[in-house]
Amino acid sequence: MTPPNLFDRYARRLRRDRALRIGGLPFIHERAFLELLDRLGDVRRGFDRTLLIGCLQADWRKRLEARVGEVFIAEPSPVAARACGGIVADEDRLPFADGSFDLVICVGTLDSVDDLPGALLLARRILNPGGLFLAAMSGAGGLSHLRTAMLAADALGGGAAARMHPAMDVRTAGDLLARAGLEILVADVEVIDVSYETLTALVADLRAHGATNCLVRRSRMPLTRAAFAAASAEFARLGISGRTTEQIQIVYLSGWAPPEA
Repeated sequence: MTPPNLFDRYARRLRRDRALRIGGLPFIHERAFLELLDRLGDVRRGFDRTLLIGCLQADWRKRLEARVGEVFIAEPSPVAARACGGIVADEDRLPFADGSFDLVICVGTLDSVDDLPGALLLARRILNPGGLFLAAMSGAGGLSHLRTAMLAADALGGGAAARMHPAMDVRTAGDLLARAGLEILVADVEVIDVSYETLTALVADLRAHGATNCLVRRSRMPLTRAAFAAASAEFARLGISGRTTEQIQIVYLSGWAPPEA
């Protein structure tokens, strides 16, 4: 089946480029990276060649190299790729031969890939037999107040627009790992509460994560000033004592490539 054409690759790269130029700390990605490092510490084997997909922090490479052997980086953003010493590549178009790596780690990018099943299959193919795949991605159910605020904005125009990315629940993500041919699967979710004074502050954090709207152009409709004001008012109404608490979900995935027969 042909994967749906939901995301604009060029817009996605621009969003991640902007995140690097902003220079803020993408704290959700940092949290996910630390969690994956922690899980890696529970594995009783070494890894000589590791591929890190998605790198918005230049020091991630050094921190990962303290745990494993040689680290290669593939990053959708040209700016981030240069900063981290990696190559520009998307998860479903990786330019590596089968069996190139002992470990593949993907941080915060799989939620904006059209062909997620294909990306997971490709990750399994570039793993050596018995290699490990680890990933963290945004999960379904997060940012519910932002979704409500966007509906309030669209109500001004009498319709609705695709303003937020579709997200995947943990069960579906685990099923996709199995379809990709990985084994000994683990899929679980972490829920994080983050409090904001304004909708503008939340949007600033999304920009720092390269996580604002990168749906295909025909689906992207900019908010008017009046619509953003309506969204901001609704976001504030959902809060308590001047702050609105959003829930962010991180889905963690792990699986092993089948060993040699």
